[in-house]
Amino acid sequence: MVYPAFFTRLLTRSGVARFLPAVQRIMGSSGACLRYYSDRVLAAPHEELRRAAAFLELPGQDGIDLALPAPRFDLAPSASTKLPADRRGWPPARGLPELREAIADSLRVEHGLSVHAGDEVLVTLGAAGAFSVLLDSFINPGDRVVLFDPTSPLYPLALRQRRARVRWLPCWTEDGRTRFRLDLLAKALRGARLIVVNAPSNPTGGTIAAEDLEQIAWWAGRRDVLILSDEVFARYRYEGNPVSIGSLPRARQRTLTAGSVSKGCALASTRVGWLAGCNHLVRPCAMTAAVQSMLVPTLCQQIAFSALGMGSESFEPIRLKFESRRRYAFERLQALGLKPDWPTGGFFLWVSVKELGMTGRAFAEKLLASKKVLVSPGEFFGPSGLHRVRISYATEDGRLREGMSRLGECLREMQAGKTAHARKAA
Repeated sequence: MVYPAFFTRLLTRSGVARFLPAVQRIMGSSGACLRYYSDRVLAAPHEELRRAAAFLELPGQDGIDLALPAPRFDLAPSASTKLPADRRGWPPARGLPELREAIADSLRVEHGLSVHAGDEVLVTLGAAGAFSVLLDSFINPGDRVVLFDPTSPLYPLALRQRRARVRWLPCWTEDGRTRFRLDLLAKALRGARLIVVNAPSNPTGGTIAAEDLEQIAWWAGRRDVLILSDEVFARYRYEGNPVSIGSLPRARQRTLTAGSVSKGCALASTRVGWLAGCNHLVRPCAMTAAVQSMLVPTLCQQIAFSALGMGSESFEPIRLKFESRRRYAFERLQALGLKPDWPTGGFFLWVSVKELGMTGRAFAEKLLASKKVLVSPGEFFGPSGLHRVRISYATEDGRLREGMSRLGECLREMQAGKTAHARKAA
């Protein structure tokens, strides 16, 4: 059971919460220490995190991970672990100057976004750190934030911890394009503080057309709403000409663009991300990050700098490889009788299992238990994901083929079980 934040605090401060089964299940033996917890810890989505934990690691070495959130390839050259003397102290609060210059160059070349490296770029602890800093800079408890449904689980979880209110904007994918109703967009933005735009989308792989971005920018201006443009998957675009909403004149003054080297450079372990935008938006984020001591290690920043310095041209062979995997995985799932949405970006397939008479979570649990193949239940990505799963094709080609074969075996066994049950009933 999920309790309202004020009721949770009341139960905790009175000492009653430690005796509730739901609290004991989540906190275990630490229930006696609840009275020391801050409101933010109490408001954290403990139950959702516990449920998600079952789909974060594979049991055993023979499992196949089709839930990879980040690719694994070797793009950047090896970096020395020996730092020169002038780099052994604290790194600059906003990030290494050369890294911020590289980020500004990348945004200009790949996104058409012009920012000044000196005061309009902030290096963060990954894209997740960028989102955390942004929320703590602009969002108060009770503020409304508009999220596309479906979207990355990071957003609603972080918002819940800060006791912000999520407004879901229903979306669907049409020939790889993320679509939504303009009247629902206008309604959702009324009284909101922030809208999060993610393109290509996680989990659908859908991209947003330039004319739809213009509509988002226009309505955000009309309602005086800030925009976060999460572009961590921007390099994984296979069709159309990409447009960054922050580059639109109408959106320039209210947009912060987030990115990282986790996806585009396969450097998730370095935890290097950024926020970029007008100085009047980046400055409070820099102050928040300084207070939180969210400094990114110098060595990690140097590795990120080396990777970004290679330019988008070095990524092209990898993009072509992922484009081939996209086609293979899509057609293989169709041949198995499933109905994936066609993605024009990212490295995920958003697949309906409703026709199997199962929720996405039930299907994911059965596939993991019987075939040791990990996929992500759609319920983590928003209300519309109940009967969906997300399948990642970021794994190696051989393991992707093996994973698809095991998935097919699972479907055939399920069908055989249904047939046998029907014969018995007859």
